[in-house]
Amino acid sequence: VQLQASGGGLVQPGGSLRLSCAASGSISGINALGWYRRAPGKQRELVATATSGGTTNYADSVKGRFTISRDGAENTVYLQMNSLKPEDTAIYYCNAQDGPLLFWGQGTEVTVSS
Repeated sequence: VQLQASGGGLVQPGGSLRLSCAASGSISGINALGWYRRAPGKQRELVATATSGGTTNYADSVKGRFTISRDGAENTVYLQMNSLKPEDTAIYYCNAQDGPLLFWGQGTEVTVSS
């Protein structure tokens, strides 16, 4: 499975960004797609996940501001990020789960700063 993420950039506090991640390769077994992030000096943490059955899960810090969605036909997962805060600054990684296997994209950088 290959994952190609895009959509990061520099945005002012309160602004919005939309991240995209396209999955390709042996994707038939993927049962969940998601986003994680690693802020400077911190460990990687879960942001949001979405299963093939439609179940979503969010970190408490992003609930109500971020929305994860999947386009099954295009095997793409999106992360709509609204009301961005400086503490959202991080490298965002998309992730695919196929049973016990985890696959990672290359990361896209998000900087929230005035």
